[in-house]
Amino acid sequence: MASTEGFAAVFYSEPSVLGLLSNVISAFLVCLQNFSFAHTDIRPEGVENILAGVHLILIGGLSQLLAGFLAFRKYDHLGGTAFLAFAALWSSYGATRVISGAYPPLNNTTLTSENATYLLPTDAAQPSTSESAVAGLVAYIFISFILSFCSATVNYIMPFVFGAITLTLVFEAVGLFGQWALVVSGVLELVIVVCGLYGAVALLFKGITQRYILPGFGNPLFNVLLLGSANSGSSKTIGEEKKKNTKYAEPMALNHLCDTISPFIFAFYAFGYMKTFYVGAIWVSINSICQLFSSFYSYLRDDVYYTTKFGVHSLYWLVMSWEEFTLTVFISIDNVQQSRMGMIGDWFFLATACMLFLMAFNKDVLEVLQNAAFILLTISTIRQIPIRGAYVFFGVSCSLYTAISLYTTFASLINSIGEKALIPVGAQVMSSSTLQSVLMSVKSYLMNSKNIPGATICKVPDALFYICNGLAALSAIQGTLNDPIRQHLSIPSVLIPGAIFQLYVCRIQVQRGRRFGSILPFCYAAIWATWTWLRFAGHLLNIDAASDGGFTAGSVAFLVVNVFLMVIASYSNLVLLCLTFVMEVLIICFLLFTVEHLPLPLEIVMLSIFGAICIYGATASLANCIFGKDLIMMGPPLFRVEMTKEDTKDPPPCFCPSSHRTSSLRSIANLLNEGAVCGVPTDTVYALAASCKQPEAIEKIYRIKDRPQEKPICIFISNLDQLRAAAPPFSPLLWEFMENVYPGGIGCIIKKGEWLKKLGVGAGYDRVGTKDSIMIRVPDQTITVHLIDMTGPLAITSANPSGETDSTHHDMVISRLGYKLEGVLCDGESNEVVASTVVNCTKIDEDGITILREGCVPAAKVWQIFERVKNGAA
Repeated sequence: MASTEGFAAVFYSEPSVLGLLSNVISAFLVCLQNFSFAHTDIRPEGVENILAGVHLILIGGLSQLLAGFLAFRKYDHLGGTAFLAFAALWSSYGATRVISGAYPPLNNTTLTSENATYLLPTDAAQPSTSESAVAGLVAYIFISFILSFCSATVNYIMPFVFGAITLTLVFEAVGLFGQWALVVSGVLELVIVVCGLYGAVALLFKGITQRYILPGFGNPLFNVLLLGSANSGSSKTIGEEKKKNTKYAEPMALNHLCDTISPFIFAFYAFGYMKTFYVGAIWVSINSICQLFSSFYSYLRDDVYYTTKFGVHSLYWLVMSWEEFTLTVFISIDNVQQSRMGMIGDWFFLATACMLFLMAFNKDVLEVLQNAAFILLTISTIRQIPIRGAYVFFGVSCSLYTAISLYTTFASLINSIGEKALIPVGAQVMSSSTLQSVLMSVKSYLMNSKNIPGATICKVPDALFYICNGLAALSAIQGTLNDPIRQHLSIPSVLIPGAIFQLYVCRIQVQRGRRFGSILPFCYAAIWATWTWLRFAGHLLNIDAASDGGFTAGSVAFLVVNVFLMVIASYSNLVLLCLTFVMEVLIICFLLFTVEHLPLPLEIVMLSIFGAICIYGATASLANCIFGKDLIMMGPPLFRVEMTKEDTKDPPPCFCPSSHRTSSLRSIANLLNEGAVCGVPTDTVYALAASCKQPEAIEKIYRIKDRPQEKPICIFISNLDQLRAAAPPFSPLLWEFMENVYPGGIGCIIKKGEWLKKLGVGAGYDRVGTKDSIMIRVPDQTITVHLIDMTGPLAITSANPSGETDSTHHDMVISRLGYKLEGVLCDGESNEVVASTVVNCTKIDEDGITILREGCVPAAKVWQIFERVKNGAA
């Protein structure tokens, strides 16, 4: 692990280079167009605008999207959030240019007294790009300002880039109505180009050399800690939060950012400042896709609450935007309001918002407040509630939600950068134990017993599965088979959650190997897609179900498939079994519709029951998965699979005990003391270990990995007191630095000496480290520390063939190297996906430190620790 080369240094190097270059090229492209317009006095239209928009989408959008992905994998909160946000910005702005090039603006469109939704079709059918683009640009002005301010706490190059983007957006918005502003915008875009190019070059050199060559990224403009700490009652100081998962950066700020943009655009529309929702639907849709990534990264962090919440919010904005888009298209029908009164799908959003509000009670006040505002938002979109001036109420709700989300974005970004509650978010409303007790008391009261059979363990995406199906079911309820407006409106509200969004659920089911579990959402996505195609879009596509026997045959096929899904559900829990049973009846209703014998009341009742089951299933699975207990009953499985020894897989190629047993640690320790090489878990990735008293075992590591002999091997010790006992000649600055980084994912390279033999290195002295130096680390993991206490210092290197990726699960170690090892201590998935950060401390007093490899601990944090220690020592 002391190598300065490998997966972490290459793949995770500096994704900000790609992000900065994407902004540079996009800004330069817009700059050229602005100067061309100012010079010729002719606004670019047609093919020129379309080509510019496509380039913005491909370069500013997709390229920067990749940069955001890599930044999140690199544990870069700010970079991941900023690049994904600006990817959505450039994509939206590019789409606006494409639409403006394809549809020349009309000037005779007027607003009525009620809202832009109730326009006459002759004008409303044309997209109004200027008003929609202004709404999106103004929203991104606030966001880019926050990003520029937060980036000043990390370095002093990105603030100029993001700040220039902020000012550029201001003049781009003005430039939609005044030509002079485009010249100023073009000058500011040149600032983006210059600063962005310098930043990209500086980071490129840093990524190649793994050290800072050009200034700009080593030190921030000001220390984030200067913002001050919030009160001690913050939820993060109570101690009930889970250990931070540093495999991926925190995606919370990204979601709150998206929750700022979408309601802001809707507020513009609700107050009548936008004539149509053509372009608005594009901006909100791209923003919702960006928001979906925050749900995905929450899932990768095993955070079921935020996975569900972010997914629901993304789904909500997608459905709302395309409902309004549909109204814009089919505006000529007179009884729009009456038809919307019959749609009850939005009630499911309200129920889901109340569920999230309840589950947020063990979090901070700000989180609860945001969920309460989301409840108000969902109420404002329910047409059955008699509210005078419904669109005004919706606009006010969106404005309130925008303000809360804007503050939450800033707080989550600053607090994640500082790793403290620097911006107040409020105390924890209710302790986790209290909330669990409340849920458990309700369960015990209903069942009048504390010994209730448990259900199978819920998985992270289960709540989203129920939410998608429940929303599709309630939205599919039709009061009559002949209401074209309601059928038009039902297309997005059924198709998006039931088919499109459920494919996302299917994907994350597969992510962790649940390939059989992904069959259920995939099949139901196909059912809802077919339902939408025939029931709601059939009259638009001139499909006659009675004369086309294909749909009848397809419904019979769905009936057969769902029987197998019922069998699968019977091995899971009672709620899922009931869901699949009701779906079977719904498919029968669909079959009867294809032969024109549908009893509509039966379908309405079954869709309602299906939706109620989904509400209960979502609540139960979310609560049970958050707390890891059966707090809300889902019912035991109808059948259980009893595994026998004969059913288990083939025996592993080496001794593979579980890390949770003391006897396992003793067995692995005995093997290591006898000269064996074993795979062991660490606080980062899995490693190969050999006793420092056994030089032959250390030599064997090189053969097992095909590791070049010139690459040194580091050692692990159990604690810093063990190092003090060896009395190495370290300076006070080095001791203080080690005090601050141990235990943890930072390895320090120090000068070698005879004191290593007092440490217990013994006969392996010449086989660890180099001739003059050695890397030492104290792991932050109880299992590894106990093992070292039994064996003494261990020679350690990553458990992977040389040049390949690190092993993040004991199965990877067994499959790749198990046949060459004597044992593997199995501890499941590793805490990180990259190895430790390596810091050269051999000249810490003269020249400071040098970061040779950036791993799980960001380089900026290492420098922050060193500067604090150095200033304290001075």
